[in-house]
Amino acid sequence: MKVTSIRLDRMRLPLDPPFIAAWDPAPRRHFDATLVRVETDAGLVGYGSGDAMDGFEAFAELFVGTDPLRIVSQVRTLESISFHAGRYWPLEAAFWDIAGQVCGLPVATLFGGALDRVPAYASFGELKSPSASADAVLAVREAGFRAVKIRISRDDARSGLACVRAVRAAAGDAMEIVVDLNQWWRMPGDISPPLDAQSVRRLAAELAETGVLWLEEPLPAADLTGMRMVREQAGVRVAGGEMARTVPELLAALTAGALDVVQPDAVLAVGMLRARTVAEVALLQGRWFSPHTWTNGLGLLANLHVAAGVGGGPFLEFPFDPPGWTPARRDFFLAEPILIDASGNLRVPERPGLGGQVDADAVARWART
Repeated sequence: MKVTSIRLDRMRLPLDPPFIAAWDPAPRRHFDATLVRVETDAGLVGYGSGDAMDGFEAFAELFVGTDPLRIVSQVRTLESISFHAGRYWPLEAAFWDIAGQVCGLPVATLFGGALDRVPAYASFGELKSPSASADAVLAVREAGFRAVKIRISRDDARSGLACVRAVRAAAGDAMEIVVDLNQWWRMPGDISPPLDAQSVRRLAAELAETGVLWLEEPLPAADLTGMRMVREQAGVRVAGGEMARTVPELLAALTAGALDVVQPDAVLAVGMLRARTVAEVALLQGRWFSPHTWTNGLGLLANLHVAAGVGGGPFLEFPFDPPGWTPARRDFFLAEPILIDASGNLRVPERPGLGGQVDADAVARWART
């Protein structure tokens, strides 16, 4: 089997009301998505999405005419490109989508089939007041979630701590709370100073008193010593690595004792195959694997298949912050949005491949011109 064509569909969905992300406070008035479509001479079509794929067209011919099932070779080619250009991991996801179709199996089964579902945590994206945070958490608990992520701004950590305390008071011990400082990486143009290690350690100690499940990306990626200090001195789990560029970067963090939870996003960081490798190393060391998933429904499915395949958890990130961010907005080009079940789990789709169904009319409707 050979790849006959690779097509990128770039889409833009206007957002009303706009969404204000804690890690990028400029209001998002639209949501961009790129859909990768891989066609083969056997008539199979694979889809992937997540990264914007900017500049990929210059490298497409490296894959046309190749066998989509030789995924190790495809991953090595993508890694060689990532050194010079972008991280085009949605293409790998499309290859896995084809592989699952060839085998008649979900990709999670090809990755090991450890689980058929993973509990999801509701991942909030906007900064909220303590009272608004408490109300939002009670709403997502009613919707079936058993865990939630609260963002804390490095510019106003005390307000963030107040939000976490308000959430714990409102939800009691029935909800697990994850806290994210978003300091491992930066948005383009953000050169403001990070919250320093000693300040983070003090904050982490106070968060530990609220019983948080983990503190995510508390320090810049290079400060592995600081993250280990937070783990050992504050008594809280540390998570990170969602946007790491390479596997050695993630393995170095594990070796340094900097992480309890490793989080590479399969369509943004290191790809599905390499994320599985990192996950297996982490799990063999008694750590957790819970990948970042803040892209769209196909990106969420790619990460779900990796996590379910290897037995990741205890939770998987589920972007959810109504009214600004809902499954319908996130998955606007899919026939049906990806949803949790009544027990708060994300179930692996039974359809072969990734299991996402693309809505061709929506792709055409929201195409960027």
